Formats: sequence, C-alpha cells, structure tokens
Amino acid sequence: MLDPRLFRTELDFVTEQLARRSFNFDSAAYVALEAKRKSVQVKTQELQNERNSRSKAIGQAKAKGEDVQPLLDQVQHLGDALTVAEGELSAIQSEMEAIMEAIPNILDMSVPDGKSEELNVELSRWGDVPQFDFEPKDHVDLGAALKGIDFELGVKIAASRFVVLTGPLARLQRAIIQLMLDTHAADHGYEETYVPFLVNAESLRGTGQLPKFEADLFKASDDPALYLIPTAEVPVTNRVRDDIIDAKDLPLKYVCHSPCFRSEAGAYGRDVRGMIRQHQFEKVELVQIVKPEDSDQAHEDLTAHAENILKKLNLPYRKMLLCAGDTGFSSAKTYDLEVWLPGQGAYREISSCSNFKDFQARRLQARWRNPETGKPELVHTLNGSGLAAGRTLIAVMENYQDAQGNIRIPEALIPYMGGLTVISLGANNA
Repeated sequence: MLDPRLFRTELDFVTEQLARRSFNFDSAAYVALEAKRKSVQVKTQELQNERNSRSKAIGQAKAKGEDVQPLLDQVQHLGDALTVAEGELSAIQSEMEAIMEAIPNILDMSVPDGKSEELNVELSRWGDVPQFDFEPKDHVDLGAALKGIDFELGVKIAASRFVVLTGPLARLQRAIIQLMLDTHAADHGYEETYVPFLVNAESLRGTGQLPKFEADLFKASDDPALYLIPTAEVPVTNRVRDDIIDAKDLPLKYVCHSPCFRSEAGAYGRDVRGMIRQHQFEKVELVQIVKPEDSDQAHEDLTAHAENILKKLNLPYRKMLLCAGDTGFSSAKTYDLEVWLPGQGAYREISSCSNFKDFQARRLQARWRNPETGKPELVHTLNGSGLAAGRTLIAVMENYQDAQGNIRIPEALIPYMGGLTVISLGANNA
C-alpha cells in the first residue's frame, strides 16, 4: 500500500507514475472523496465536542438542582447526529481503503517504460547454450520415455495441470531442492524456515495478493477463511507482521522450501504442455527484511544468490529487468532470470526477484526501530525464487540430455543422487 501522504502532497507524481503501469488513477474523484472525508471528519469532531460540552453542563446543572431534561434531550439529539456522522465517516474511510488496496506500487525510477514483456531489458547472459548434433526433446517427451513424468496420472488423481513424478526424476527434483537449501543457508547466510501451507486472508492482504488476486488462489475453507499459499513469500514475509524489529537484528534473511498452489485464472491457454505452468509446484523462496537504505543493494545480492544456483548447475540463463507494464502489482522493481530450454529453443523464466520497498511493510505494519530517532519506521521487503524447482528440473533434463534420451546428472547434484551420474532409459537407476 502506498503512503497516503503522497496523495496529499504529490498527487500529480503519483498519477504520472501509475500511468506508467497503464493504471488509470482518477485523481479528481480521489480529491473529491478526500474533501468529503475531511468535511465529515470535522463535523464528527464538532459533534463529539458539543456532546461532551453538553454532558458536562448536565452535571453542573444537576449540582445546582436545575431541570436537566432539556439538556438531556439536546445530548440525545447530538448523540443521534453523531452516530449518523460516524457511520458516514466509516463508510468513506472504507471506500478510500478499498481504493488504496487496489493501487499498485510506485515503480523505481530505474524501471524502463513499456507495456508488455516484449519491452523488458536484457541486462546480461551467462553460460553457453548447448549445441546438440540431434534434435533436442522437451521434458515432456524425455520424461515419458523415462517413465518418470506422468500427466495423465495427475489428471486421474486430481485434474489437468497436475503431474506425478516417479523414480529417479522425483529424486532429481528433491536433489535440486536440497542443493538450493544448502547453498542459500551455507553460502548466502539465509536462515531456513518451515511455514504453514495454509494462510489466512490477513496474511494474503499483507503481501498484496488480496483483494486483487483472489481469483488466482485456491480457497480451502470459509470458517475461518484459509487459502493454499501461492508462494512461500506469503507466510515467510508475514513472520514480521505487526512487529517492531531491533535494528541490530536486520537484515533478516529466510530461505523456505514449499509447495505452491495457483489456479492460474489469468493464464488460460498458456503453457498447456508440460510442467511450465502447473496448479501445484515446488519452489525455494528467498525473503529479506532490511532497512530502507539497504534495499537496493539487497535486491542485487538476492538476485545474485538465485543466479548462483544456475551457475552451480551450469545452466545458461539471462537476466532481465522488467519494464513498467510487466512489473508485478506489489513490486517497485523486478529482475527475472530466464533459463535456456533446448526443447523450446527459448529462454523461460525460472526466478523473479523483486524489491517491494515499503509497499508490503505498510500493509503488514512491519517496522524497525531506528536507533537515531528511537521511533518505529517501515522496513523494506524483498523476495525471489531461489529457484522454482520444477522449472529447474525441466532445465536440467533438457540441457543434459543425450541423443538416446538419457539425462546426465550435473556434477553439483551427484552427491544428492547417491552417486548416480546418469538417468538412463531402461535402467534401474537405483
């Protein structure tokens, strides 16, 4: 949520910046509503003061033995008017809160203009795209031949966009996850955490998924309202909701492995083949809670941590700076890491690393105590995939395949695979 003071002091700036996202903010309507709020609030305060004054007068009149009924009638009338005014003020405040909750974050000034992903900016590339002397298969055909990926069984057990992994490919995904957790904890200084996979509406509102993206969520119950997490970002970031963190404890850095659940309501018809876009998938999430002055560097560091996994696996990738129109609702600035998939002959997103600045923190009331002022101030929050495990599995399969459809195990994963170096067709692969 944006700072309400911006709308009072820099309304033109806010309107211009939101337009970069193609978000049409009706500033005139907002100004009119704010003026109405002020007017009703002043009226409410005047009625409160008048009622208090008349109530005091009743006590004084009683002490003098005077008839207090006229004063009681006046207080009753003022009380009725105050109730109406308070109700009107509450309705206006609720309307303004709903407007504020629907407004996306202000973009960092380094984010380029552009309305779609075609205008994202490539910043760098790493690794050599593999050259095959055969036509490379995609993960769907490779997995079917290895009898390790079964989409039909996923449909039988659940529905479309679910998958069953079996045998060495299931173990390979587990190995990928373990490598990520070990690397981020040991090499990058993150503390591993385990969190609920169901969260309440307040948690989702705090990180920006509600109310705007409710259609993308799986709701598990109504009383209480609980939702399956779309990403571990939600429960991990909510660790600091309503907290005031001691300055000496910052930065907080968490790594968390979890399943993720998304209805993909806004992705109809996209990536229908394979594991690219599933209702359930595994991810290792990185979350940082930092002082405001540290968030720009933390964003670079967090992104480099995700890149390090790709480098360890020797997977070619490119780093993209998302343009204004492709940057997520809560993010001020986002880097996407896109891994090369030979089966598609294209780079595809495998990690999205974002700096939210104080946007989530304001919703969460996540603060730190500044020792220079002694006062609580909003923290900055960041997160990114470190990495998406299923897409990493796909990338390993497609980049490490041979002409027969066997999958060579990347060196960094061999210790997690019990010494297995190749997943072979027709082999036991034990």
